[in-house]
Parts: sequence; structure tokens; C-alpha cells
Amino acid sequence: MALSLHSLTHKLWRTISAVKTGVVLILLAVVFSVAGTVILQRPMTDADEMQRAYSPQMLRFLDAVGLTDVFHTPWFIALLLLVSLSIVAASVDRFPNSWRFFARPYKSPDENFLKVLPVHAQIPVADEEAGLVAAERAFHKLRWKSERIVRRNGFSLFVERHRISELAVYVVHASLLLIFLGGIVDALYGWRGFLTLNQGQQSNVVALRNGATRNLPFAVRCDAAGEDTYTDGSPKRWWSKLAVVQDGRDVQRKEIEVNDPLVYRGLRFYQASYGSTGKLDHLLLAATPSTGTTGPREISLALSQTLALDSDTSVQLAEFIPDYVVGDGHVYTRSNDVVNPAVHLIVTSQNVRAQNSKVRNSKTKTSRTVNVWIPEIPGFAENGQSPYNFEVRDLKIGNFTGLQVSHEPGQWAVWAGVILMGIGLTFVFYVVHVRVWVLPVRDGRGRVTLWIGGSANRNRDAFEQKFQKLIEKIKEQLPAESHKSRQPETTFAGK
Repeated sequence: MALSLHSLTHKLWRTISAVKTGVVLILLAVVFSVAGTVILQRPMTDADEMQRAYSPQMLRFLDAVGLTDVFHTPWFIALLLLVSLSIVAASVDRFPNSWRFFARPYKSPDENFLKVLPVHAQIPVADEEAGLVAAERAFHKLRWKSERIVRRNGFSLFVERHRISELAVYVVHASLLLIFLGGIVDALYGWRGFLTLNQGQQSNVVALRNGATRNLPFAVRCDAAGEDTYTDGSPKRWWSKLAVVQDGRDVQRKEIEVNDPLVYRGLRFYQASYGSTGKLDHLLLAATPSTGTTGPREISLALSQTLALDSDTSVQLAEFIPDYVVGDGHVYTRSNDVVNPAVHLIVTSQNVRAQNSKVRNSKTKTSRTVNVWIPEIPGFAENGQSPYNFEVRDLKIGNFTGLQVSHEPGQWAVWAGVILMGIGLTFVFYVVHVRVWVLPVRDGRGRVTLWIGGSANRNRDAFEQKFQKLIEKIKEQLPAESHKSRQPETTFAGK
């Protein structure tokens, strides 16, 4: 039983650590990540938009399998854990050999190595020392640092460049583990919600995707929100001027826009939406006495505000309807879009009249209110009875900003992984591990030949060109008599 358990464990380990297993799992993670990008995700997407984008049957299927919230589903977290386990297993299984290759470089090749190395050349030299000195000078001109190796029957040279690139694959492995760790931490401990603010409003309550709310230890205030448009009127960007309020004071301010969030204490506030509240911010009116005794006077009113026009008359902004419609004896609001606005003013006048009593010079004041509508709505407006005529000069509608709030504690690991992956891939693709050996060898007749061999772990075509350049440099550094005596014996073998 113990043997079979050991065999099963060994087989499972070999399967998990296999390169094919890791490639398949990474491809699955990539496919589902792309699906989470292409398919509309909850709660970032409005429910009505989800229903418009997919049929009811398709939406039920996507919700059931978790494709509308891919990055927070248990099966996606399990997939990331499995991929991470496969990467760790593959690294543990192969790292000892890689480390031995890195820590103990092969500096003194034997005869079998000389025969099988694909890239090598032979140059006849007068004596061993002259050949080694010429090779050292050639390396120096190429800015390659050479090392003399003591052999049993003489000396050789060894040159190595960028040995660290042999471990670059493990840097990539570590970067993937960091990225997956960040994704797992975000899925388990992160959250996302929404916060809607009108101009001048502040709040610390975030609505979460599951219908619950979360109270922040600080509040966010919207000082302004707006929209920039192109010349044709199409939206160019939405922006909001936000302030973080803590302990009654502003601790941070920023104007945000899409993809440029406000970040404070690990929370990110993204610009998600923008629109009109349909509520009046302020109204600018021109008030002219009906008697025509004076010219128009400009006044500014906010909703429910009362302003004195003279000693006996005041006006109150009672109601603003952005898109009005009349029906069933009432004035209704059709939408929050300012397409057919109406303003309801209440004008109050104080009338003074004498009383019939025994007390002489006794007077009393009575109030009279008039409903003024702009524009004049028949059946509701009493504009003709108002002591003032009103004309709208300007109106400003309040806007709201929709903020997506995210807490992603694993983002530090994700970004560290992305940076580390960039470093690792740079070493993998652009940093080549080069090794060159130079050995004086003698043939059966005692003649000395300088054997030069080299290898590169990638981009071998470019390395062969550099190798040929090295051979030419060595030949240039040899004494003149070496060229004259046995020049034809120089050989080169490629792959």
C-alpha cells in the first residue's frame, strides 16, 4: 500500500511539474481572463445594459457558470492556485540542475567536448604561449574578460558573458507567481462598489455589488463635475473635482477622469459615469415692474429661496421642472433631461388698506400670492396678476458624478510581477549567455594548433558572426611568421 501511495504521489508530482501541464493551465487562465475582459462583468455593468447585451437564456447561463464575474469565482481562484502550484513544482524540479550549471561553470573542456561542440575553429600557431597571448589580446579588444585556466599539461582560456541569463526563466516564473498571488488576494479580500455624488455633496457610504454597503473611514466630496465635448458635440471626457474629507478637513484634492483615479489609503475612485440631476442649481431672472416705472432688475434664485423685490413684494422659486408635460390637471416631470423646462414662481404682495372702525387712521396689511409660470402654462399660470414680469436669463442644472470604488490589496503584487516579468523577459530574449574556450592542442607530429570553441544559449546565428569576428581578431594578433607558415590549416565548423 505504501509503495502504491508513493508511486501515485510521484506520478502526480511528475504530472504537475511537467511543462505541458503548466502550459495548458496558463493557457486556460489566459482564456478565462480574456473572457472576463470581453464579456460584460457585474457589477461594473448596469443591469439594464446586461439585459440589452444578452438574451435571457444566455444571461442565465453566463451568471450560472460565473462568466459575468470571472475574477471572483471560486473556480477561477482554484485555477490560479493550480497554475501557481505547477510553476512552483516545475521550478523546484529543474532548479538544482540549473543552479549547478550556474554555480560551477564548465571551464576546462575534455577531448570529447572538443569533438562535439558545433561552433569551433582551429588556427595553427608557433607555440602555445604565443597563441594564448594573441587570444587574450583579441578578447581585450572585444572587451571580453578572459580567465586563464590551469590544466594538467598547460594552460587554456575561458570567457563567459551574461551567465545570469540562464536563471532568467526563474525570474519569469517568480513574476507569474506574484501576478497570480495578487489576483488571488484581490479575489478573496478585495471589493468593488459605487458612490454617486451631486455637486457639493459628500458621503462615506459605498454601495457594494451584493446590495450591502460599506462605510469608509473618511468622506469624499464632489466640488464640481462636467463633460468636455468635441466640436460635433460628442463626449470627449468626463471629469470630477473631488476632495477627501477626514476629521472635518480636506486632506487631498484631485480632478479625476477616466483611467486617472483618485487614490487614497489603498482605495481607488474611478470616474465611471456622469449626468444631469435634473435639479436646478441656480436661476438668473430679469424682474421688471408691471407699471413700467423702472427698468429690469437681475436676480438670482435657488430652489425654495425667497427674495424681496421691493418693500411690499417678494418672489420665491417654488419649483423647477426640466421636462414638463401637462395632463389630468397637473404638471408632470417627464424626464431629468432639460429639453422642455418650466419654472414655477410664487409672488407675494402686501396690500395696505384702511379699516372701518372708531379708531382713526387704522390700517391693515393683507397678503396676496400669485402663481407665475415660465413659460406661461394655461390653467396654472396667473402671470397677468403679478406686479412683476419675469424673464429667464440663465439657468444652471446640477450634475452628478458616478464613482467606481475599488479596494485591491493585491495590486502591489500584480505590478511588482509585471515589472519583474519585463526584466525577466528582457534577459530571456535579449541577454545571451556566451561561453568561449581557447586551448592549445598538438597533433601527432607535434605541431601546435589553437582550438577555439564557443556556445550561446540562444540567437546562435548572431553568435556565429561574432565568433568569426573573434577568429579574425586572434589571427590579427598572431606573430607574422604564424601566418606565413601554416595559414591553410585554419578551419571552422558551424552547427
